[in-house]
Amino acid sequence: MPSSQLPVPEIAGSATTGGVRRPRVLLLFGGRSGEHAISCATAAGVMRAIDRDRYDVVPVGITREGHWVLVADTPELWEIHSGRLPEVTAASGGEVILPMGTGQRELRVLDRGEFPRELGNVDVVLPLLHGPFGEDGTLQGLLEMADVRYVGSGVLASAVGMDKHFMKVVLAGQGIPVGPFVTVLPGQWQRDRAGVLAALEPLGLPLFVKPARAGSSLGISRVTDLADLPAAIAEAHRHDPKLVIEAGIVGREIECAVLGGREGQRARASLPGEIVVTDAAHTFYDFEAKYLDEASVRLSCPADLPDEVIARVRELAVQTFEAVGAEGLSRVDVFVRPDGSVVVNEINTMPGFTPFSMYPRMWDRTGVGYADLLDELLQLALERPLGLR
Repeated sequence: MPSSQLPVPEIAGSATTGGVRRPRVLLLFGGRSGEHAISCATAAGVMRAIDRDRYDVVPVGITREGHWVLVADTPELWEIHSGRLPEVTAASGGEVILPMGTGQRELRVLDRGEFPRELGNVDVVLPLLHGPFGEDGTLQGLLEMADVRYVGSGVLASAVGMDKHFMKVVLAGQGIPVGPFVTVLPGQWQRDRAGVLAALEPLGLPLFVKPARAGSSLGISRVTDLADLPAAIAEAHRHDPKLVIEAGIVGREIECAVLGGREGQRARASLPGEIVVTDAAHTFYDFEAKYLDEASVRLSCPADLPDEVIARVRELAVQTFEAVGAEGLSRVDVFVRPDGSVVVNEINTMPGFTPFSMYPRMWDRTGVGYADLLDELLQLALERPLGLR
């Protein structure tokens, strides 16, 4: 996919290629959420693939305590190896400071026992953070205040996409089909258990109990017996005081990748893909199946569906992207029922982005390779105006 070299202001010390200064990309990963390790693994894939002839990369990790540190540009450090989960710590590098305000994007690094040193300006941030405090609009608001461009959705779309309750409300309000669900607000289960059970009764079984604002299948349980519901709610509450409990939907789980449009054009949808869990040890596509037991799943793209259903999935994916006001990239997950109807499960505004993740794999099967996809996302962000848009 062709993309133009955009003019960017001069940065002291920034490398050039053919007399044209390369845009400086702040690669941001780690974070405070339970998806810290997944974010690190995503960053490792990006480090390997990003075109160093086109971009100057500054890797910055966020510790679980929220400190920004300048880390080694070494993919092996951030990959998942034999079940070992990578982690950014304070010992990973000097602390990074991003000044707030317009016209000032000069990064500074604080090394213990030394004077602050200048790291230089950044042109665009690639925030590879998943979950709360990264994907939910909080980081996006910080970057808006710092007046720096970034890849992906803005504050509102990120917040709506992260909160499964409000996401479903927004989608339903736009006429997009979603499955039956019940929201359990903080403290509601403790003070009105009978009321929650009464609200759940029309959903039937099985039920899927989910933290409202978590990803990577963290804290999700499949409940086939109401006797197991309290334990499932307790597990979900470990990740979020607010829960969404969904009715089980009979159908195939299909995913579709969406990429923002250039120069006012409509967003683009990939060929859809399908995830099939082949190991009975996993009753659904849980965290272990996603990241620690890859042999237990089969990922196929394009999904084996009739042409008219594929067209419907792709159109619904773009409609979902537009309904929440997403930008840059998103992955839309749907169910295709036996009668061919399609129900949207959720939108993920910062999907997994390792070379083996579904988002880049679906685009690869659609004709856009991993490195080209990264380039397109960065160019979309560099084209985007600062401030209100």
